[in-house]
Amino acid sequence: MAAAGAPDGMEEPGMDTEAETVATEAPARPLNCVEAEAAAGTAAEDSCAARGSLQPAPAQPPGDPAAQASVSNGEDAGGGAGRELVDLKIIWNKTKHDVKFPLDSTGSELKQKIHSITGLPPAMQKVMYKGLVPEDKTLREIKVTSGAKIMVVGSTINDVLAVNTPKDAAQQDAKAEENKKEPLCRQKQHRKVLDKGKPEDVMPSVKGAQERLPAVPLSGMYNKSGGKVRLTFKLEQDQLWIGTKERTEKLPMGSIKNVVSEPIEGHEDYHMMAFQLGPTEASYYWVYWVPTQYVDAIKDTVLGKWQYF
Repeated sequence: MAAAGAPDGMEEPGMDTEAETVATEAPARPLNCVEAEAAAGTAAEDSCAARGSLQPAPAQPPGDPAAQASVSNGEDAGGGAGRELVDLKIIWNKTKHDVKFPLDSTGSELKQKIHSITGLPPAMQKVMYKGLVPEDKTLREIKVTSGAKIMVVGSTINDVLAVNTPKDAAQQDAKAEENKKEPLCRQKQHRKVLDKGKPEDVMPSVKGAQERLPAVPLSGMYNKSGGKVRLTFKLEQDQLWIGTKERTEKLPMGSIKNVVSEPIEGHEDYHMMAFQLGPTEASYYWVYWVPTQYVDAIKDTVLGKWQYF
């Protein structure tokens, strides 16, 4: 007869205790090679999963605006962002400087740039591009194009201080004495040319106006012998070309000592003008019927604003 067991659903006292004791006291069995490799693989997968949550975001593909936003154009670093630049060749004292400059900057701002390059003070500069560059107009307004040559004439402060003052005073006295003479247009040597009358093909004049030199030669005028003459201002070569039917004289502007002019009586909208090519008045090259609006531009172009006469 079987011994009476514990009722269903009930465990015999001491069974759990024994099981726990056995489990606790049972020594750990060494893993074989297959089990060890499987355990190591599981740990590696857990480690990779953990690192996967810390991976950096993928790099932006080429052309992505977000990636390009941090890349700047080196030419914009100077505050010229969004401004159209033009390539200029600035020529001063026989030296060329290649410069990129905003097309919408004024002549005054260009002078400041030239000052930073050459050390030539803006007030001492004569800047030429098809005539004098106006300080209040932009390069775009005077139609400066890429690759344009900007001619600069002027003296540094040291050059100005080195000027011989007594010589300047003598020249000023000579000019004052000249002003006391009979008007040039009444002198016999000039009357024989002026009495021929105004040339039919002379360029139109604008009385009371001042204009930059035109892009074409000044033509239709007379010289001292009564022949036709034209004046061409080659600013890139810093030369004045005096052309007649027979020949063309190419004169460096630096070789011209002085420029004098006087309105023609009865035709004050035209001038008679002389270029002094040597040390005395005998070297004057006379030109008659120069339109008055170009007189100041011619003097400034040939001599510059800083004269000591």
